[in-house]
Amino acid sequence: MKKFIAALDQGTTSSRAIIFDDNWNIVAKVQKEFPQIYPKPGWVEHDPKEILSSQLQSLRAAIKAAGIAAEDLAAIGIANQRETVIVWDRFSGKPVYNAIVWQCRRTAEICEKYKAENGAMIYERTGLNPDAYFSASKIRWILDNVPFARDRAEKGELLFGTVDTYLIWQMTGGRVHATDYTNASRTMLFNIHTKKWDAELCDLFRVPMAMLPKVQQSGADYGRTERNILGATVPIFAAVGDQQAALYGQLCFRPGDVKNTYGTGCFLLMNTGEKAIRSRNGLITTLTASLRESSYALEGSVFVGGAVVQWLRDGLGLIRSAAETEELARSVCDTAGVMFVPAFVGLGAPHWDSECRGMICGITRGTTRAHIVRAALEAIAYQTFDVVHSMEQDLRTSIDCLCVDGGASANAFLMQFQADILGSDVIRPSIAETTALGAAYLAGEYCGFIKDGALRDKREGGDVFVPSMSDAERAERLCAWEQALGRTMYRH
Repeated sequence: MKKFIAALDQGTTSSRAIIFDDNWNIVAKVQKEFPQIYPKPGWVEHDPKEILSSQLQSLRAAIKAAGIAAEDLAAIGIANQRETVIVWDRFSGKPVYNAIVWQCRRTAEICEKYKAENGAMIYERTGLNPDAYFSASKIRWILDNVPFARDRAEKGELLFGTVDTYLIWQMTGGRVHATDYTNASRTMLFNIHTKKWDAELCDLFRVPMAMLPKVQQSGADYGRTERNILGATVPIFAAVGDQQAALYGQLCFRPGDVKNTYGTGCFLLMNTGEKAIRSRNGLITTLTASLRESSYALEGSVFVGGAVVQWLRDGLGLIRSAAETEELARSVCDTAGVMFVPAFVGLGAPHWDSECRGMICGITRGTTRAHIVRAALEAIAYQTFDVVHSMEQDLRTSIDCLCVDGGASANAFLMQFQADILGSDVIRPSIAETTALGAAYLAGEYCGFIKDGALRDKREGGDVFVPSMSDAERAERLCAWEQALGRTMYRH
């Protein structure tokens, strides 16, 4: 009996590989960052070869660090950054252009036209508000701007995929061109009610359907790796968008369960069961991960979460590592009036303002780097509050418990402030790698590594952050945040 599962967590700034044993202990974890490419303001790209290389390097290194052989792996599960678009040659496997990342805003103008003319129809079928965040307009941009790309796509010579599809295609030697329902539901080309690619939407965005991958459940057979990749053929038994993977890893199987992932962005999902909730407050409806029948989730996406900490480090040089931010934030009693709106690529849910940009206001001669760092961390929590508040309005209920995960959830200051500003408990699980864990659970369930139904009662305790802020102070702080947002979005 093989006793290990490998999870690939392909994120926006790094690729990770984690090896779990049959008791779901992490026996090895390797992470490799890869370059971010910013050709123009608001444009974000990745080199697909760097994505693939960093992911395979991390997987090989994790297998070595675990002291096992590839033959010891029961399966591989893949979780990936969603919406990011890669188009490649069906025959050579070479990308025709860099990956256009989910954060990229180059297609914002054309999406505004789609929103005005076709917004209601697109939302009705896909659960998505027309926005440059999603894949469809990015595919169109590549086909319209890369020489000969459209002609080649219409001849069936080019393939499209989100990152999971690209990795699977490359790892299986081009034998499998597939994705799962969670990733397909983020393209703005997939009908989440019929659970099929929508021909009318493909025509609308001028995307040839021959480019599109086969869609199947998250836990399913996605082929076997080429022997030369790991020295053995290993089955890939799961593919899932990272946020739905985290929802699964948090064991949020019941309607009403909510989680927030603090990664490059922040992504808050609520399982709504068999009902596709129509949001009136700027949220989107998406599909959840499953081995059998996908259910629905309500989601709010914050474009810049942990990325603001990376910017403090790499852009401003205010910190040497993310770990410093907690001590710096605690070194001052408040932000001394400084407010930070990190709208580097516009604002996501519930505002959906693609044109506004980031702002730091309230700076005085007494402002220190500690105040700016604290304001940056608080901004992550404020943006999450906006999404939670919108979700509560849609459902006409209060959310009294938020499950959290992701890199920034390790910051105890941020988690406590999040609980305070929400007025709700924040629960951080004992295993923080819930995105990878979700992919591993799906792969493990599919291959029988986990007994059917064994996960349902598996939820374990972790750290609980209980709100301690007074209602009056919370209201005052939220008012200051609303004023800062108003300044950022003033011209609209």
